[in-house]
Amino acid sequence: MTEQSRTGAAPRGPRLLRARRALRALGIVLVCALLAAGLIRAVGVQSFGIPSASMEPTLPVGGTVTVWRPDALADSVDRGDVVVFDGRGSFIASAPPSGAEQLGSWFGVGPRDVYYVKRILAVGGDTLECCDAEGRLLLNGEPLEEPYVPHGMRASDTDFAIEVPAGRVWMMGDNRADSTDSRALLGGPGGGMIPVDRILGTVIGHGSAVDSVIG
Repeated sequence: MTEQSRTGAAPRGPRLLRARRALRALGIVLVCALLAAGLIRAVGVQSFGIPSASMEPTLPVGGTVTVWRPDALADSVDRGDVVVFDGRGSFIASAPPSGAEQLGSWFGVGPRDVYYVKRILAVGGDTLECCDAEGRLLLNGEPLEEPYVPHGMRASDTDFAIEVPAGRVWMMGDNRADSTDSRALLGGPGGGMIPVDRILGTVIGHGSAVDSVIG
C-alpha cells in the first residue's frame, strides 16, 4: 500500500505545482487589469478632484470631473471647451514636461498636483481683448457672450490684447475674480498661451473616482 493510499492525501509535489499555476494565473490577471486601467486613462477617460474655486459656478469646489482623452489625442479641442492640462512650464514655474513625463501623465504615473482645469477662450489665429464698454471680452473683434460667468461679473479685471499663435490656446477660469489663468502669464514665456499638446482632455461630466487633483 502506498503512502497516498494510507493517508488519503495527494503527494505534496502536485499540490505545490497547482498552487504555483494558480498564483501565476492570478498574477497575469492582475497585470492585465493594471494594463487595461492604464490604457483607459491613456486613451479613454480620467477623473480628477477640484480643490479650488477657479471654475465656479460651473465646477464646484470638492467636486470631481471626468475627462475625455480622445478629443485631445485627435487635436479637436475648441473654444468654449473646459479642459484639464499639464501646467508644468506655464502655470507651474518649472521645465516643461519631457516626452516621458507627458506619456506617464496619460497613464496616471507621476506627480498628481501639476494639473489645472480652465476654459479655452481662444485658439490659434484668434485675437482676444479685454474689454468693451459693457465689460465683455472681444473675440476677433466681436463681443463674446459668456453665460457661464457669474452674473454681473466683468469678464476680466486685467486689460489685455493678444493674438494666439498656431498650436496654442488662451485659457481662463469661469470665476474671473478668483482664477489664476493665462492672464497671470502675460509677461512670461509664451505670453499666457498654453501649448495644445499639454491638454489631457475635455471635461465631459462628473466622475466617481479621483486620480489627481487639479487647480
